[in-house]
Order: sequence, then C-alpha cells, then structure tokens
Amino acid sequence: MTVRIYDSKQQAVVDLQPLKAGEVSMYVCGPTVQSSPHIGHVRSAVAHDLWRRWLAYRGNRVTFVRNVTDIDDKVLVNAVDEPWWALAYRIELEFTAAYRAVGVLAPTYEPRATASVTEMHALIALLIERGHAYPALDGSADVYFDVRSWEQYGALTRQSIDKMEPAADADPRGKRDPRDFALWKASKDGEPESASWESPWGAGRPGWHIECSAMSRKYLGDAFDIHGGGLDLRFPHHENELAQSAAAGLGFASVWSHNGLVNVNGEKMSKSLGNSIFAADLLSTVRPIVVRYLLAASHYRSTIDLRTEGGSLEGGSLTEAEAAFGRIEAMLERARRVGELPETDVPDAFGAAMDDDLSTPQAVAVLHDTTRAANAALDAGDSGAALALAGEALAMLRALGLDPADAVWHSGMSASSGAPQSAALTSLVETLLAERREARAAKDFAASDRIRDALAAAGILVEDGKQTTTWSIA
Repeated sequence: MTVRIYDSKQQAVVDLQPLKAGEVSMYVCGPTVQSSPHIGHVRSAVAHDLWRRWLAYRGNRVTFVRNVTDIDDKVLVNAVDEPWWALAYRIELEFTAAYRAVGVLAPTYEPRATASVTEMHALIALLIERGHAYPALDGSADVYFDVRSWEQYGALTRQSIDKMEPAADADPRGKRDPRDFALWKASKDGEPESASWESPWGAGRPGWHIECSAMSRKYLGDAFDIHGGGLDLRFPHHENELAQSAAAGLGFASVWSHNGLVNVNGEKMSKSLGNSIFAADLLSTVRPIVVRYLLAASHYRSTIDLRTEGGSLEGGSLTEAEAAFGRIEAMLERARRVGELPETDVPDAFGAAMDDDLSTPQAVAVLHDTTRAANAALDAGDSGAALALAGEALAMLRALGLDPADAVWHSGMSASSGAPQSAALTSLVETLLAERREARAAKDFAASDRIRDALAAAGILVEDGKQTTTWSIA
C-alpha cells in the first residue's frame, strides 16, 4: 500500500518512500517544558500519534522519537519558586499525563535535551570546521550559525534572508549578521550554575535549534524519514534545524510534516486574550476519548476552531463530538448483545482515505456510514450483517486509537464522567450481577429480581441472554 503525505518543504503531497523498506523513522518536536500543556499541545501529539498508528497498521516498523526540551530561556524565566530542573520535570509529567489520557502511545525514545549536550558539542564543532558557524565576535562563549554561508537557508519556508526578522535568541553584538542564530549560549550573570555546561567555547548552554538536530541524529542517524511538529515551529525552529543539519552534511529529514493549530471561538489562543484551554481543565470536563475523537475527526493539517458556549467547555464542539461518538459506542453495545464481533480489516474506503495524507474526515465519514448500516441491520434482525459491520467499525476505531474497550480509557486523567468513575460503576454493577447469578443458580428468584429492580431504579438496564447477561445505562 502506498501512503501519501504532505511534505511542507515541497508543499505537495508525495509518496512516502522510507529509507528502509518496511521501516519508518519519525522525529517529532516535543514540548518545551516551561508551563502546563494546552489543547494545542494535545492536538499535535494526537496528530502524530495517528500517523504512527496508521503507518504501523500498513505493516511498517515505526521508530518514533519525541524529545523534551528541558533547558531553554523560558524554562529559566518561569522557574521562580523552584529550581529550573524541578519545574522542567514537573511540567514534563503533566505533558506525559495529558498524552496518556488521550491515548497517545509512548515514544520509542523520549530524550531530554540535557542528556545530549555532548552530541550538540560535536555537531557545533563540525559546523565550525565546515565554515558554517563561528565563535562570537565579542569574545564571549556564544557560537552562531552563519546563515549567509548556507545558500539554501530559507528553503523550508521559502523566504529570502533579507526579508527575515533578526534572530532574537542572543545579543546581536557578537554576530556577523542579525539573522545568525545561536548554537551555543554563554552563561549570563544571574543564571543558575546548574544551567551551565563546559564546552570548547566556554561555559554555557545549547541554543534551542541545535538540540533537535543533535537528538534526531543520536537516535535516528544522519538521515530519517519524517520530521514532525506544529505549524508554529516551521520558522524559525525547523528552518534553522534544516539549515544546520544540512550544512553539517547530514541527510536529515526526507519529509517535513506539520499539524495545524487550534483556535477558540475563531481566535488564536493567547495569554493576552485569556482564552487558552489547558489540558487538565479540558480533560476534567470532557471524556478523554471524546477529546481524541474531536481532534482525530479533523484533518491533521487543518485549523481546528473549538467552539464553546458562554466560555464553558460543556457545549459547542465538544458536545457535538460527545453525541457523535456516543452513537458509535451505542451501536457497538447493541451489537455485542447479539454476539461476538469478528476480527476484520478496515474497509477499503477507510484505508484509501487514510493512505491519502491521513484524510481522517473522510475516514470518519466511513465509520459513521458503517455505524448507521449496522444499526439498520440490527433493527432488521439481521445479526450476521450487523456483527460484520460492527466488526469493521471496531477495526476502524482501533486504527484511530479510539477503541472504547481499550484499557487506556479506564485509567489516568479523565473527565468527571470519565474513566475512574466509569471503572468504579462497572465494578459495582458486575459485583451485583455476580450476586444475582448466584441467587438464580440457587433458585432464589426473589433475590434475583430485587437486584435487577435496584439496578433498574438506578438507570441500569439488565438483559438476560442464553449464555450471558449484559447491562447498559438506560
């Protein structure tokens, strides 16, 4: 099967041709752990998780690397009441919890920038040796990438150097050109000693961009298949990554893949507008599986406009997503009362949509069509057709990471109506049903009826089949 993907560098959908047949290597820019994750971070993680799952479904062995930027100007600035490394670790745990809550698979490798400083030194030295980097002109320990030494600078975002804004990551007095960006940043007065490493150029810490070039090389080699990240990272971060890696003679990424951003009620999320939706707030209000469904149902390159009602998350887009996904869950529940769902492949139409640059809106449309057809078959009493269709729906849900029975939805961060409460309810109901089975086995039908009636009074519908008893919330 040929999977096609939009390459941001070529600005075209291309055939994905892995460097090694049957294997795909992916590097995705992970969080800078300066503050709590918001829905934009969750959207990016889900987008690349969908790619990873689909490439694996198509028979590829996927090596997935997502880094953690744990040393950065913003991390140091935000560490007011605690050491910078304590802030970084605390925020990293928040990101991990949010990713896990929405069913994002753990990376194959998840390196922290602070663990690859030696590799950054080696890459900076190589760039100096090749004439593409230089120590600061003012004699400090800063080292800069010389953008005018690399003719292809601007190739990713198709910009002219002369039209670019100056790089704001270091004082320009030590630069040849204001647009030159920092590879190594000298220690400054007032910064903690723990945020400084010795280097051939003096004590300091790495620039943001060199971190990802070094880490991707360390874990995936000089060349790999896909480099991913949010659209907001294309410039300057990814442009600079590409320039320094290519200038060092590395093959680097074959394809650049960027996910779209998230707006709230038509406006970009920002601190000044006070409209940021943080992951913890979102996942305490809405079931995590519904959040994943909402994010997966939109094309990964599109801008998602999350609509709320009166500033509340309990309305708008999320309510619509809850209803839409609830219809799929209800169909699966109905079908399972009829019999066991068969293991099957996804329908061809679903596969074709996913192969076409991960066109999840079309794929989800196939899922809903299949759900409606399964319900119609159930209404008609055609159990064979219903189970076959329900099996296809389940295969599609699994490919999207949305199987309601997956254990991930029964642990971790969740909405008030979500996983821990659902697990507790399930445990209580199953305990009562076990007692009811014992009563029926002992022919104590009065006790059996009392348990059934008590459950019914609580809104739990119990249905007895020939071999099993099923329950649902009425």
